[in-house]
Amino acid sequence: MEFRDLISSSSRLLIEADLKPMQGQRFQPTGFPDLGPAVFDGPGGTYLLVESVQSMANRMEGVCWDEAAEELVEPLRGLSYLRVEKSDGEYLTSSIVESHRLNSPYILESKDKSFFNALKDEVHGLEKGPIDRARLARTVLRYDSSALLHGLFLAKKDLAGGRLRIARALSGFIEASGVRVAASGGVKNDHVDPSGDTKKGFGNVPFARDEYTAEAITAFFNVDLAQIHGYGMGPAVDDLLIGLALYKVRALLAGNLRLRTACDLDVDNIRVKRPEEYVLPELDALREALPGWIAACAEQFAGDSGVTRVVFKD
Repeated sequence: MEFRDLISSSSRLLIEADLKPMQGQRFQPTGFPDLGPAVFDGPGGTYLLVESVQSMANRMEGVCWDEAAEELVEPLRGLSYLRVEKSDGEYLTSSIVESHRLNSPYILESKDKSFFNALKDEVHGLEKGPIDRARLARTVLRYDSSALLHGLFLAKKDLAGGRLRIARALSGFIEASGVRVAASGGVKNDHVDPSGDTKKGFGNVPFARDEYTAEAITAFFNVDLAQIHGYGMGPAVDDLLIGLALYKVRALLAGNLRLRTACDLDVDNIRVKRPEEYVLPELDALREALPGWIAACAEQFAGDSGVTRVVFKD
């Protein structure tokens, strides 16, 4: 499986998936501090942001990680990433599950500066002038392949002046259209002392809650093929990154879409919007192909079988 024809036919791969509540009609959207649900008006009526780009990136990273084994899921083993450990070697976190990936404080703020200094040496010379994007991409590929898909901002002055950025090449979000509020509520009951001091957690506490119904719920995914090809690292890396992006989309849609307690969604239909003639590979085919794509790029990865170990000392 190669992606030469796909890259030559389109600069973007756009995928949509129709979703519906697993049970009933109501669902709970994401909320934001001081804002609440993100409701907005559009050409076709009232819309609602069900899941943000940032949250979807975390979820697409999540399908790559085996929490029980504390390592990548089996088809992705050998892919480059940073494993953060305590001084005794116990697993702490990784660049896969950290929201800011390589820019995680557990990676760059450790008192053990071994990795920080190695990264500083690799990006030395990028402090001034136009950034050599190909060199930056090669460096990121060595340590965390997924950051070339989900984006990166190395916001440290000592790392080329804090000016090293990579935009998202894979993004996703979920929107609902034709939405209406489904108002509900409840009460926290205190059967011992219903009139107790609620400030201390006693007493009955009634509350209101807004959920939503929708005419349609759609997940949107965008793979920037032009950006991936523009890294200039050759067909093997292109195939790996595009295949990895498709795996993330397929695995997320095939897996657990229970986004919140009251937002449990099911997939109704998946379609490719651009290029329309492209047939999306099945998840099993991607699982089978990924070990070969990873092996083809293995010499460009740092660490032991792609894993670079970082010790976090606070």
